[in-house]
Amino acid sequence: MTDQPYHIPALLRESIEALDIKPGGTYVDVTYGGGGHSRAIVERLDASLGGHLYSFDQDRDAVERAMTDERFTIVYSNFRYISNFLRYYGVDSTDGVLADLGVSFHHFDTPERGFSFRADGPLDMRMNRSAGLSAARLLADADEERIADVMYLYGELRQSRAIARAIVSARRQAPVDTVGRLLEIIAPTIDPRKEKKELAQVFQALRIEVNDEMAALREMLEGACASLRPGGRLAVITYHSLEDRIVKNFMKTGNFEGRQVKDFYGRVEAPMKMLNSRPIVPTDEEITRNPRSRSAKLRIAIKN
Repeated sequence: MTDQPYHIPALLRESIEALDIKPGGTYVDVTYGGGGHSRAIVERLDASLGGHLYSFDQDRDAVERAMTDERFTIVYSNFRYISNFLRYYGVDSTDGVLADLGVSFHHFDTPERGFSFRADGPLDMRMNRSAGLSAARLLADADEERIADVMYLYGELRQSRAIARAIVSARRQAPVDTVGRLLEIIAPTIDPRKEKKELAQVFQALRIEVNDEMAALREMLEGACASLRPGGRLAVITYHSLEDRIVKNFMKTGNFEGRQVKDFYGRVEAPMKMLNSRPIVPTDEEITRNPRSRSAKLRIAIKN
């Protein structure tokens, strides 16, 4: 386990180029993780010009591994509180905000965190382990309808109701508190021809609900946009259609529904302008080097 990298950043070169970094600028990396993106940003900053990076992470493991540099501040917090913490640090405006929404390799590769179906362990899935709701607690307390909704909305699973019924029935006999037990319970509902895909969808759904990821993403995007000075850039790397749709709509229209607001003259009013109509995706070479980057999509917008 110790030989595994904490995380390999996806689209590193492309995301750094997207920020158009100024040596004296103020930047935010809302997803520190293994620090790959953050280190690349800091290397381009000049302390004598006031260049500084603020990086967020809600996982103590990541915070404890964070680099030490006069150009860098680590913030131990969920990125949804970006506005609060920038205000706390006296930051009036930023030149660029980066978000890599992928789960760190460390989480997937550490069985006791419960993020992956590939190894047995406690069914936890909390990014912040001091938070109250684990996946096991969710499956113990939620009613059948809520579990079905989670599987359908966040996992996009057609058999969401069958999965929920199986879980609610099984927990009457014994708690659903390990990865292995969950897999045993839901096995009859999974299409064997799509086993890996559907299991990944189940675990994605639980992780999103446990960490309130969609609401946190919306709050972060609003805070990031508000912090940017005119000409500042927002770069976001997404990994599944749910978060990508939210990011795309927000960058295009300033709202999460994708609803265009026009002024008296029919001109679209939006706080940002997208710089790439199609997302930037990894090259074949990067995917070969880092297979987990294959679903990454980078979208970039500039503040009007």
